[in-house]
Amino acid sequence: MKAITIRELRAATGRWVRQAAHSGGLNVTERGKVVAKLVPAGRDAELPYFARRKLTSAFRRQERFLAGGTDATALISADRDGAVP
Repeated sequence: MKAITIRELRAATGRWVRQAAHSGGLNVTERGKVVAKLVPAGRDAELPYFARRKLTSAFRRQERFLAGGTDATALISADRDGAVP
C-alpha cells in the first residue's frame, strides 16, 4: 500500500482519494508513522475475528454437548451497532 504524508493529502485531497479508490488504499503518515488509512468504500468488510476462529480439538470433542442459543458474534455485532458514539 502506498504511503503519503498528511501534507500531501492536504494539498491534493481529491487526487489522493481517487488514487486510493483506484489502487485499493493508501496509508497516511505523520513523521514516518502511519496515522490513517484511506480505503475504498466499496470494499467488503473483513470477517470479525471470532467468526474466523479455529477451534481446538478439545473444544470439538465437547461441542456435541452444547445446546443452541445465539451466536456470540451476532450479539457482539448487534451491541456494537447500537452503541452511542
